[in-house]
Amino acid sequence: MSRPATAPAPLLVAASLVAVEGLLLLGYAVLEVASVDSDRVAVAATTGLFFLAYGVGLLVCARGLSRRRSWARSPVVLAQLIQLGVAWSFWGGSTTAVAIAVALVAVIVLVGVFHPASIEALEAADADPTV
Repeated sequence: MSRPATAPAPLLVAASLVAVEGLLLLGYAVLEVASVDSDRVAVAATTGLFFLAYGVGLLVCARGLSRRRSWARSPVVLAQLIQLGVAWSFWGGSTTAVAIAVALVAVIVLVGVFHPASIEALEAADADPTV
């Protein structure tokens, strides 16, 4: 089994979408902290910190996937399963478009991560300590 020189396209697409998710979560963290009200300082601070950590974590995992690091696969899969649950919660009424967009991104990422070329690239990188 030969090791590809770079990450395959499905893995790069997945990593790119995970990076976009991470950036959006960072933006949400900033908006949450910026909209702090004197009645809910603790809620805004903890929510902002949560989304900050979640966004940074996704960005780190996106970089890991793009560099063919297999450790990044599990957190990304878990995040996408969470996103599918979030999409389900938005289903119906005026938020159906949001639900479809979130679910579509999650499915594309999962397909990219579990694509045979992606699995082969991650396994090959694990087998080669110079990668």
